[in-house]
Order: sequence, then structure tokens, then C-alpha cells
Amino acid sequence: MPTPYAVAARALLRDTLLDAARRELEQRAWSEVTMADVALAAGVSRQTLYKEFGSREEFAQAFVLREAERFIAAIETSLDAHLDDPNAALTAAFGLFLSAAAEDPLIRAAIAGSGEMLPLLTTQGQPLVQGAAERLCAAILARWPQAAPHDAALLAECLVRLAISYVALPVGPAGMTAASIAELLGPFIERALRP
Repeated sequence: MPTPYAVAARALLRDTLLDAARRELEQRAWSEVTMADVALAAGVSRQTLYKEFGSREEFAQAFVLREAERFIAAIETSLDAHLDDPNAALTAAFGLFLSAAAEDPLIRAAIAGSGEMLPLLTTQGQPLVQGAAERLCAAILARWPQAAPHDAALLAECLVRLAISYVALPVGPAGMTAASIAELLGPFIERALRP
């Protein structure tokens, strides 16, 4: 059944607005980006932006959640490249996330401590953690169906929380960090994901 026009139009509008915010963040900090800037970059009125998202805080939350979805999609691709070796899959996926996060304007804006974005990843990050952990858990179970749902959920939430922590306070090159996480979680992964 085709997507109804109103649903497709709303999804396109939201994507256009969120893409405009991403382009703005590539040039300056979130604290310097106004809702008027985002609306102008998207080619809509400020009223349209507020009608869709309600407030700057709601817009920022939607932006963070959409960017998390983008990161999880890249991680799923990385997992697919290592289906025969769950430990290698974890190392590659975590390394990919950390490398991409180091270059991402959202992460840079959050770490810069502009005051508005960082809480959405940390103290007010429950929607982010929950959504990312659920999606990652589903990705693990889809690729390693022998895993117990409890183990997959535990691993997914742990990885999401570790990723946020490492992004907020990076230590060393991404490869070394990913390898150290894989070394730490390796025994659990071997037990939980091996056939």
C-alpha cells in the first residue's frame, strides 16, 4: 500500500528541516544556530518549523534521535561485514562509530559544551539511549538469532552507554578504544553470540 501523501509530505518536511540543521552545524556551534537560520536553510518559514517541532528543545531532541538512527544504520552495515566473528563485528562497529563521531558536527557541538546539546546525549539522554539500545538489540538478534534476548539487550545498552561515554571523554585513537572494548566484552560476546 502506498504511503499517504500527508504522511510522505510530513516526513519530507522533517527530513528537510533536520538536514538543514546538520548543514548549519557543519559551519558553526549549535548555540549560534537559530531556528530562523534552520528555517531559512530549509526554505520554509520559521512558523512552519515551530509548527512541526514545537520548540527549539523538541527540534534538538528530534535531531539527536535522527542522527543516532544514522549512526546505528552505519553500525549495522559494519556488523554485516563480520557475521562469522561477533568479536570482530563489535570491534569494527565500535571503531566505525568512534571514528565517525569524531568528525560529526553533532558530536562536536555536544562536546564543545554549548549547553544545549550535551544534556540530550547525557543527563537528558534517556530517549537516545533507549532508542539506540532497542535498535542495536534488534540488529544483534537479527544477525545472531541464537543469542538470548536478555543478553542481546544487555550488550546493546552497555555498548550504547559506552559509546556515549567514550565520545564525551575520548581516550586514545578510535582503533585502540574499540579494541579495548572488544577485549573487555569479548568473553561475554563469545558466550552470548556464538552458536
